[in-house]
Order: sequence, then structure tokens, then C-alpha cells
Amino acid sequence: MTDRIPALRVWAAKGPVRAVALVLHGGAEAGLAQVRPWGLAYLRMLPLARAISAAAARHGVEVRLLRNRVRGWNEPGLHPVADARWALARIHEERPGAPVFLVGHSMGGRVALRVADDPAVTAVCALAPWTPRGEPVEPVKERSVLIAHGTLDHVTNPAESYAYAERARLVAARLVRFELMSEAHAMLLRAPAWNRLVRGFTLDAAGAATLPAWKKAPDQRLRLPL
Repeated sequence: MTDRIPALRVWAAKGPVRAVALVLHGGAEAGLAQVRPWGLAYLRMLPLARAISAAAARHGVEVRLLRNRVRGWNEPGLHPVADARWALARIHEERPGAPVFLVGHSMGGRVALRVADDPAVTAVCALAPWTPRGEPVEPVKERSVLIAHGTLDHVTNPAESYAYAERARLVAARLVRFELMSEAHAMLLRAPAWNRLVRGFTLDAAGAATLPAWKKAPDQRLRLPL
């Protein structure tokens, strides 16, 4: 594994790059198996990355989909966190000064919330995130945060993302959490709703449109039905 490097697939912006959306896939609690391009967790993020690009490329948003080296979170190694920081370093080098929007699913959602402390990151979207008790909220300080969870998710616990959101909203610049009715972990039962959500998040983060949810009072944003 030590000689592997992560991989990035890129969808170009139309015109000058004004921001970068970094998309992070899911995985497993443990495992050193290599992530293949045909892996299901990675493949699930392809339509989301395409949806972001289709909506935001004309606003100068470049989309990058990261493929991790290995499947597992692997405490204390935290391999996907290291891979995400590698991708962020590439963005710093290649797109200096560009704000970064993070979009992650499941384990990728946890990674996005962890690496939100990178100085380029301005907004984080965590889809069905794995947020176990004690997950630190300090990385999302002064960031714009969107969390979404399906009510039928039996892989990651919606109650845990709610508990995380309750703590994180005290430090985030702003935070909203959606509950997708009749949806499970793979985000396949209501795929168009997830696509709309990530498009809205990205356009809001890019300043091209405003997410209607921000009109709600802060204490009413943690269980918005979708």
C-alpha cells in the first residue's frame, strides 16, 4: 500500500476556475484492500460528481472525485483522511486561492467533516455520514455545513448525525440537516433528490444561488424533511 497514491478524476469548469468541489466516497471501518475504479462506493459518487459539474461548471466550479488508496478508515492510520489531505494539497498547488467545497458520502462524509479545517475549505456537505459518538466538531468551525441522512439508513445511524449536528451548529458558521424520507444508505431509492441536494449545496457555496433552508431559524434546521 505504501507505494500507492490516490487517484483524482476531474470535470473541468467552463472558463476560469473560481472554486473546486472535492467529492469523497465511502468505505469501511477497516480494510487495506485497494479501491478499484469499479468499486461500488466509488461508483456511487460518479453521478453526484456529474450532477455537481452539470450545475456548477458554468459558474467556474471544477469538480474532482477522489479515489482512495484503500477501503478502510483504519484507526489510527486514518488512510482516507490522509488521502483527502493529499487531494487538498494538490488543489492548493494547482488552484491557489480557490475555495474548496467538500462533498462526502458515508465514511467520505466523516472524512469531509474531519478535513474541513483546511484553510481553503469554506463549505462541507456530508451525505449519510458516519459520525460516531465523540466525533470532533472543531474542524467545521466557521464553515457552512449541510448534513443529510435517509430515515431508513441501517448502515450509518441518523441519530448520530443528528447528535453531531447539535454539537457542530455551535461552532459552524451555519448548519442545516435534512432527513430524506423513505431512503436508505446507498442513496438509490431517491437518487434524484440527492442530486438536487448536492447541486443546491454547491451553487449556494459558490454564491450562484441561495439554499432555501437558510431562511429557517437556526434551531429549526436540524430535521428538515425532504
